[in-house]
Amino acid sequence: MTAMPASPDDTNVRPTDTGTPETPHRVARLWRRELHHYPATSRRMAYLGIVVLTTVVLYYALYVQYAVATSIITHFHMTYGYFVWVSVIGNAVGAFASLVAGLADRWGRANMVVYGLLVAALLSLLGLPNAPDKGTYLVLFAALSFIEGIVLVATPALIRDFSPQLGRATAMGYWTMGPVIGSLVVTVVTSSTLSFASWQDELRYSGWAGLAVFVLALAGLRELSPRLRDQIMVSLRDRALVEARAKGTQPGTAAAGHWRQMLRLDIVGSATAVSLFLLLYFGAVGNFVVYFSATFGYSEQRTNGLANWYWAANAVALVVAGLLSDKLKVRKPFMLVGALGSIAVTTLFALHATEPGTGYYTFAALFVAIGVLTGVAYAPWMASFTETVEKQNPAATATGLAVWGWIIRAVVAISTAFVPVVVTSATPLVEHGAQVKAASVQAAPALAIIDAHPGLFAELQAYPPNAVPPALAAQAAREVGVDGLATVRKAQPQLALLQRYGSQVKNAADQGPGQWRTWWLICVAGQIVFLPFIFVMAGRWSPRKARDEALEHQRAVDRELAALTEKGD
Repeated sequence: MTAMPASPDDTNVRPTDTGTPETPHRVARLWRRELHHYPATSRRMAYLGIVVLTTVVLYYALYVQYAVATSIITHFHMTYGYFVWVSVIGNAVGAFASLVAGLADRWGRANMVVYGLLVAALLSLLGLPNAPDKGTYLVLFAALSFIEGIVLVATPALIRDFSPQLGRATAMGYWTMGPVIGSLVVTVVTSSTLSFASWQDELRYSGWAGLAVFVLALAGLRELSPRLRDQIMVSLRDRALVEARAKGTQPGTAAAGHWRQMLRLDIVGSATAVSLFLLLYFGAVGNFVVYFSATFGYSEQRTNGLANWYWAANAVALVVAGLLSDKLKVRKPFMLVGALGSIAVTTLFALHATEPGTGYYTFAALFVAIGVLTGVAYAPWMASFTETVEKQNPAATATGLAVWGWIIRAVVAISTAFVPVVVTSATPLVEHGAQVKAASVQAAPALAIIDAHPGLFAELQAYPPNAVPPALAAQAAREVGVDGLATVRKAQPQLALLQRYGSQVKNAADQGPGQWRTWWLICVAGQIVFLPFIFVMAGRWSPRKARDEALEHQRAVDRELAALTEKGD
């Protein structure tokens, strides 16, 4: 793909209705961000880089909550069910925020991203770490999720605007690295700092990172004017034609019936399918700490270290798959191969969920394979989805992405709510597992004494401590000894806790692996649903046919540009 000569970046001027440029005050540049010429490659790469960085820090702020889930639950005395509903409500709010972000086709994308990032950073730095109670925490997390829902739509819309179709998969590969690198940052930072940092510190770290990127985005992020972004650009060689067309068009073509145009099988169906395909990804973000803690006894720090393998492999695969997809000019073969491979490896992972002897590095190898194969499918899918939307109406890109954003957040909310329904063991293990384990250790000497004299202590339990018959008390002192009775008396709080929750936790520990296996197999089913919807999306299967189509498009562009030049003469 050959880059066109650079055209001047006119962010310092804004055309009036008469076409005469006016120079806005410097402060006005903080919200007037439109470009009226397609930017040179260096500037375009800078804008794309800012968008990706913004996405990384936003998802870092969102996902860090799950990496310290057990600490948050303990601090606020939440039940596991309450914490699940914090996530469910957050994702539901994010879903409807994605619909609001569909207005980016009319209001623009850049300001939504820039100022949304500021709000998210302040929530992470000042709001959530200082929440006085669990109700306030829920409200603040919902506010953070609202921002995420908006940025989830606005950022890929900017990526689409600044990336012609023949470079789209690479650009989308970098964008999809945002949530993945955000997750990787979470696990790297927490696995490195949780030995000395509190959960509040972990949230504040993400807030400071968000403020740093906000300053960069405030100064540097721009967007294309509606006249430019409302057109399809196949390659950078189309730039001259796109700019020529823009001079004679009026913006606002997305306003009429744009939502109706997006409610089609190829858009709604494929958005639903990819949301189901990503069920395992959502499970990794929201449940890996709970799963590995309950099933294998891993600490938060060890689980986040294990997850690093998944996120790192996924991040590399997203970019490599995007590059190869653009080079071959096809999307669908990558989606098919990635999905089939992911189904196979995720099934292996699900089968290992019931084996307590599965080692750390076995899981690491499975996560690397799943991460790579998911990346192979997802980056080309994002490119194909934006091209499918463009096929209906390029001026309604943000609207199409809003439909996708709403569906994906709705699927996350519903699936999160169903995890405790399928994995019933998670609730007692998260809420009481640590207490029961600690009580078992503390009460071990008393339990040994009780086990040595089961009949005697069964009789003693029939009476209140101050109402034991003298003969029975004398027998206990004779058989157990004064010191032994004192040991049992001292352990009464722990023994009471074990009596109340011990059998419940033990049953949950026995049932948990099988229940988690069921959930991971549901994730496999979601990946299977993804397969048929590959066939309804835009794009070729054959690289040769795709090359021929690209050549024919270039000839058509040359003819139209020549005709416009003649007309201008």
